[in-house]
Amino acid sequence: MKQIFTVRQGALDGVEAFLSVARHRSFRRAAAELGVTPSAISQAVRVLEERIGAALFMRTTRSVGLTEAGEQFLLRAKPAFEELVAASEVARGLGQRPTGLLRLSVPRAVVPILLEPLIASFCEAYPEVEVEIAASNELVDLATEGFDAGIRLGQFVDADMVAVPLTPPFRLIVVGSPAYFAGRGRPEHTDDLRQHACLRWRRSSGALALWSFNDDGNAIEVAVSGPFIAHDFPTMLGAAVEGIGLAQLPEPMVAEGLRTGKLVDVLQPFAPVIPGVFLYYPGRRQVMPKLRAFIDHVKSHPAGQSNA
Repeated sequence: MKQIFTVRQGALDGVEAFLSVARHRSFRRAAAELGVTPSAISQAVRVLEERIGAALFMRTTRSVGLTEAGEQFLLRAKPAFEELVAASEVARGLGQRPTGLLRLSVPRAVVPILLEPLIASFCEAYPEVEVEIAASNELVDLATEGFDAGIRLGQFVDADMVAVPLTPPFRLIVVGSPAYFAGRGRPEHTDDLRQHACLRWRRSSGALALWSFNDDGNAIEVAVSGPFIAHDFPTMLGAAVEGIGLAQLPEPMVAEGLRTGKLVDVLQPFAPVIPGVFLYYPGRRQVMPKLRAFIDHVKSHPAGQSNA
């Protein structure tokens, strides 16, 4: 049967006073070191001895020495207390300046077009912060998985999260390669997609995403079909460039393909506008300096507004 161990309330009371007296072999010098009265030190040690159930010091009018119990207590308590103080200093440092490990959960698609320039400039500006990027399309629980923040399209950020925009809103557009359109007509209306091979995206939930459109101000969703299913936008983009079918993708992702002629956009009048990409994190309280520094960097760095 599993045992549950807890530290009793007040279990550490008097330990610092004991260690100071043991170090100086003097209640008076211990009191001066800790900035309290000798009587306060004496009372703290007395309460500690009562709680332990053994005398820790031998006191005379001229000297203070350790009992055998005191020697054994010192042997274990001194390194443990020093480790506790060191742990407090490390935690205090993390809470006072940007330092430590910053873990971000991000979709693969945003890494090359958005995150790389931000990370490069951030690492240069804050050399004491280590940045870890977990590139995945899974919608993870930040707290459970140990992430400081995540990056996602706005429509996938939960309402209880604090969200910071990384890009302005942008369109979802339908694209295909010139090779795909060779010998076949281009769709003029969303109904025409029934005659086209459409590349589909499977969400982390397992469901196939519908294609979203704006038809005269009305938001509509269309179930498409085709020969290829991907689990992320970069894979869909590559398939579209290769001529496998049409893909609906965020406009910043396909900007280079459109510029070079590798892709052609269609159904422009029906392209919906989505909120954009956001950095998000749970709650406004206790934001660590490393994350606060990254948030401020995102807001001020021009890469946060690029390609969008």
